[in-house]
Amino acid sequence: MMKDKLLQKFAELFGDSEGVKVYFAPGRVNMIGEHTDYNGGHVFPCALTIGTYGAARKRNDNELHLYSMNFERMGVINSTIDEFKQMDNWTDYPRGVMWAFEGRGMKMTSGMDLVLYGNIPNGSGLSSSASLEVLTGFILRDLYGFDVTNTDLALIGQYSENNFNGMNCGIMDQFASAMGKKDNAIFLNTADLSFEYAPLVLEGAKIVVTNSKVKHKLVDSAYNNRRSECEKALAELQTVVDIKGLGDLSEEQFEEHKAVIADDVRRLRAKHAVYENQRTIRAVEALKNNDVELFGKLMNASHVSLRDDYEVSCSEIDVLVDAAWKVDGVIGSRITGGGFGGCTVSIVKDEAIDSFKEQVGKAYVEKVGYEPDFYIVEIGCGPYVL
Repeated sequence: MMKDKLLQKFAELFGDSEGVKVYFAPGRVNMIGEHTDYNGGHVFPCALTIGTYGAARKRNDNELHLYSMNFERMGVINSTIDEFKQMDNWTDYPRGVMWAFEGRGMKMTSGMDLVLYGNIPNGSGLSSSASLEVLTGFILRDLYGFDVTNTDLALIGQYSENNFNGMNCGIMDQFASAMGKKDNAIFLNTADLSFEYAPLVLEGAKIVVTNSKVKHKLVDSAYNNRRSECEKALAELQTVVDIKGLGDLSEEQFEEHKAVIADDVRRLRAKHAVYENQRTIRAVEALKNNDVELFGKLMNASHVSLRDDYEVSCSEIDVLVDAAWKVDGVIGSRITGGGFGGCTVSIVKDEAIDSFKEQVGKAYVEKVGYEPDFYIVEIGCGPYVL
């Protein structure tokens, strides 16, 4: 159905849909391991069955025609493949990936018509930008025959977001989108990109994502500040201990050397990065041992650290998490994504899902004034051709 809608819109905009291919790349939810990816630690995300779709066809000239069904009032946005400049709109994401490919010696030989549609709520923290970046790279590889792996697609997407869009994100979001595997989360060591798939089949429970509807815009937020604070704390620690990233430290090592971090705030940021990394390692081990209860407790502890030490939560998100913790049958709940809004992720027993929605929704309306959105998510695979 989605394929038909995209082809219909493509034909409406560009005359016909002959020779058009339709593609998909997923969004992601991170179960645990937040703000560890740019600190050389571990993360544990999974790809979702929601994401970004694209209908694409090469042109015979150098023109680039981009259209999003999510921003229909903007119309078709035209540029060329001869020069990629920032336009300060959504097209900076796909064009940034094209720019990054060109920087690696993979220049598009002709232009493209591209129609996009995403069913990830904008600003929800479920990686709509990474999904779009991976999708663009996947399309470029397929249409132009570029020799890149899915891991390369993730790295190119991260590079373009860092250097074209000005957002100093880590590798997690793009990696989860590019490397997703159905019914599995990815236990990724961001220090060296070694990873393993871990089955995330929850007996008698579901993953529920709750959208606060507080949209975060990370480029304009304190995200880049957090990264800078961690980099400074790392530099201070490196004067007394031989490490490449905060993820190299155990909790005991951090406590032994933390006094060298001169600033109280930087010390809290570094503490989160170190402790969150260790929580993630223990959480995956708990999952392997079928100890979902311990996994949930570590999720809860992750939220407390993100709220108090890393300070990337917000009052609306805290309302959702606090309400979730009070519901019988909730195994764990935490903020997910970059923070400053977006979503929470919870593991909820099947028999408690209705009461979870009712109680959390009621508490949110009472304290915030409007209803949140709930999604019972399924774990999907990486990018593919429809």
